[in-house]
Amino acid sequence: MKPVFFSLAALGLIFASPALADGDASWSAPHEPYRIVDNIWYVGTEGVGVYLITTDEGHFLVDAATEEGAAVVEDNIKKLGFDLKDIKYIVETHAHYDHVGGLAKLKADTGAELVASVADRSALEAGNHEGDNTNGPATFPAVKVDRIVGEGGTITLADTTLMARMTPGHTKGATTWTLTALDSGQPRRVAFASSVTVAGNVLVDNVAYPHIVRDYRITFDRLDTIPVDIFLPSHPVFADLEAKYQKQKTIKYPEDKAQPFVDPTEFPKFVAQSRADFEAELARQEAAKK
Repeated sequence: MKPVFFSLAALGLIFASPALADGDASWSAPHEPYRIVDNIWYVGTEGVGVYLITTDEGHFLVDAATEEGAAVVEDNIKKLGFDLKDIKYIVETHAHYDHVGGLAKLKADTGAELVASVADRSALEAGNHEGDNTNGPATFPAVKVDRIVGEGGTITLADTTLMARMTPGHTKGATTWTLTALDSGQPRRVAFASSVTVAGNVLVDNVAYPHIVRDYRITFDRLDTIPVDIFLPSHPVFADLEAKYQKQKTIKYPEDKAQPFVDPTEFPKFVAQSRADFEAELARQEAAKK
């Protein structure tokens, strides 16, 4: 299946439009859960990616959707036959309400430890994103971080290890998580990627986040070094997951080897487009300041 690429700047309008300051309705709307590959499952809402990674010694959950979407996530996990109490770790990709608004509920209902970067910790525990942003404040239920992780830090359950890659810019502590999963016995490199759009961030004279431009560029350089076979973003539209899911329903997985979620060319294209969109937005903001 040929991947579809949109301008990330265009998609970023979802986050930047004042008319949608309270979010896109799809961020909390139900979506059926499904298996992506091996022990990785989509349990998110229609518009926000949340991923369950299962092992024999307990499970990981990547992100939590909105405060309202948390119920969708919990229902999806149960529909797949998994027990909420078997979730041992919840990790977050970035401290924006559409991805962490449900953390407090999910943490309370699962008893899991919340793992986050040091740079996102204060935002999570205050219940508000940090840095100057044209969207204004977007609060969410505050939640205590149990464990801090840095660049290259790992968390392991059974034979599954999640690695944290610091990819700041979208938020100060944005984190992309990677692991190797098996796809019918074939190892696949998986990335649960944080958003990297500008999304209303002030790039010029950002008093609350003065090194934001440097961080974005560090992130793009770092992402360029990460090989990815399966790209799982914080918003499914960034990797056209819905089309892949619909395609997967037409095959018999895992017997059929034509796995639609596997495409090692997709992530580098996403990073290149994201970098170009960032530089274009930076130039626009710089010109507006003159």
